[in-house]
This record gives sequence, C-alpha cells and structure tokens, in this order.
Amino acid sequence: MFRTPARLYRMLAIAEAITWTFLIAGLITRAVGGPALAVTIGGGIHGFVFLAYGATAILVALNQRWKIGVAALAIGSAVVPFATIPTEIWLHRSGRLRGDWRLEESDHPRDRTWYDRAMRWSLRRAGLLVTVIAIAVVALYVILLLVGPPGR
Repeated sequence: MFRTPARLYRMLAIAEAITWTFLIAGLITRAVGGPALAVTIGGGIHGFVFLAYGATAILVALNQRWKIGVAALAIGSAVVPFATIPTEIWLHRSGRLRGDWRLEESDHPRDRTWYDRAMRWSLRRAGLLVTVIAIAVVALYVILLLVGPPGR
C-alpha cells in the first residue's frame, strides 16, 4: 500500500485535510447551539491525524533529502486548513516525492550520517517502524490531551 514515499505522504495529506473538515464542522455545530461534543470528536480525530501527518512528513523529508525549508513547509502546511493538499501537489509536481524508499546505502555523502543509517535500518523493518511511530504519536496525543485543549 505504501510502497513509495509519495503514496504514504499523499494519503496522510488527504486525511489531514479531511479531518480539518471534521474540526470545522464541529466548531460550526457548537457555534449554532449544537453540542460541544462535536468539537471534542472532530478535534480529537483531527489532532491525532495532525500528529500522524507530522511524523510522516518528517520521515518522507528525511528519505527524500528535502532541505530544511521544504520540510518545514510540508510540516507547517498542516497548521493551515486544507493546505496539505496543495503542498502535496507542489511537492509531487516539483519532483520532491519522486523515488522509492532508500533501503540501501548509495554514494551520496549524506548516506553516511547516523540518522540516514538509522532510517534505512528502520525502513527495512517496516513493521517495527510503524509500531514505533504509532506508539510515539499515541503517547504525544495522550500527553497533549492531559495538558488540555489549545487556548485553554
């Protein structure tokens, strides 16, 4: 399903945009006198996918060797409603999502860095990588829930 970084990134970019709809719908529902639970549900779903998108953007940025500005734009696009979609389109059209997962070392000098070696090792153990990322996202999500909602 996620045989390429482009597929994984696209799926999370679309999911992140869809969950903005849930959050905005919840806010509108509450504003017109509906239950506040709508914001809790929409916001909860959006928050979780937001964190998963951020983790995915970091992984893809490392794999694709994006410059820090491109990576920051990709991650930051999640803050603006629906901006992950045009960002994904731009990344795709500019060739920044081209290629496969980097599982083997190449002649590129950055392939000798500790984080590239760690990434390749992790990518070759995809089940473990997904588990670790999922645990990290869930842990961060729980911590943020305990801290409280934004603006509190």
